[in-house]
Amino acid sequence: MKAVVWLGPRQMEIQEVSEPTPAASEVTIKMEAVGICGSELSGYLGQNSLRVPPLIMGHEFSGRVVALGEGVTQVNVGDLVTVNPLVTCGKCAFCQQGSENLCVQRKLIGAHRSGAFAEFVTVPAINCIRLPSSFSAVSGSLAEPLACGVRSALVGRVGPGVRVLIIGAGTIGLMSIAAVRKAGGNVTLVSDVYPGRLATATAWGAEATCDARATDTGALAHQLTEGLGVEVVIEAVGSQVTRQTAVKAVRAGGQVVLVGLHQAESPFEANFIVRSEIHVSGSFAYTPANFAQAVEMLLAGDIRPSAQWLEERPLADCAAAFAQLVDAPSAMAKIVLRP
Repeated sequence: MKAVVWLGPRQMEIQEVSEPTPAASEVTIKMEAVGICGSELSGYLGQNSLRVPPLIMGHEFSGRVVALGEGVTQVNVGDLVTVNPLVTCGKCAFCQQGSENLCVQRKLIGAHRSGAFAEFVTVPAINCIRLPSSFSAVSGSLAEPLACGVRSALVGRVGPGVRVLIIGAGTIGLMSIAAVRKAGGNVTLVSDVYPGRLATATAWGAEATCDARATDTGALAHQLTEGLGVEVVIEAVGSQVTRQTAVKAVRAGGQVVLVGLHQAESPFEANFIVRSEIHVSGSFAYTPANFAQAVEMLLAGDIRPSAQWLEERPLADCAAAFAQLVDAPSAMAKIVLRP
C-alpha cells in the first residue's frame, strides 16, 4: 500500500509499505479521510518527542472496516467508522476512574504506532465508533479535534451564560467555540492573528473577535465584561504570550484552560494568580465519553465541513500541505487528506 512516511525534520515522502494485518481484537480500516493536526506540525519539524522517524503519522481519521482480527464483535466489515486514536489500558487507576486520557500506558495512533496517512491502518476495534453508511467521511474525521474542544469546555466548567474568551481560532479553537455553545456558554471574544480565521469564528457564533497583533486581548476582554474579565479562558495556541494573556483576561476566581501544546515552559505572575484566586488547568486530549459526545454533535450537524475553513486534498499532497501549514498558514484552519 501507499503511505506517507515522515523521515525527519521537514522530510516526508510517499512510500510503498506492507499492508497491515489486524491482530486479535483489531480491525483494518481503509482510509477515507484524515486531518492534519497542529501537534503533527511540531512533529514534522522534529520538535515533538512523541514522534520518532521513520513514522506514518495521522490520528484524525475515518474509513471503512475491511478486515477483522480474531474475536472482534464491535464492528463489521463494510462499516464506516471514526476512530478514537488514544489507546489506553483500561486497567490503571486513571482508566478505572474515567480519566482514560491520563492512562499511564496510553499510546497514540500515529505517534506510538503507525497512523492514518496511508491507504490502510489497523486499530483496536474497541476504539471504533460506527457512523451511518452515508455519513460524510470528512465530517467523521473531525471527531478527534472536536473531542478536544468538548474536553476543554468540560474542564472549564462552562455552563449556561458563562462568558468565554477563546485564544486561537485554529481547528481546536473553532471546535472549542462549538463545544462552549453546546454547553450553553457565550463565546464573548475570540482572538487570533489571521482575519480569515476570525471571520470563521464570527460565523460560528463568536460575539466579538480581535486581531491579537493590533489589540490588547486581555484589555478588550475586560471592556466587554464590565471591567471584570471573562469567567473562562480557553487558550488554544500554547505560546508564552498567549498563556500570559489568558491569565490577565480572566476575572478573579475564574478559570484558565490551557489546551495548546507548543512551548514547553511559560513563566506566570504567580502572585497575581494567588491574589486573584485564578484557577489554571490543563486540558489534555479527551476521554471516550468526550469522544462519543463529539460524534453525537457531528451527527446532529452542529459542525459541517465548509470551504471557508476546511480544504480537502489528495493524500499525495501531504508533504506540500505540511509545508504550507508551517510556512504560510492562512484562513484555512484544517486540511483533510483523501487517499
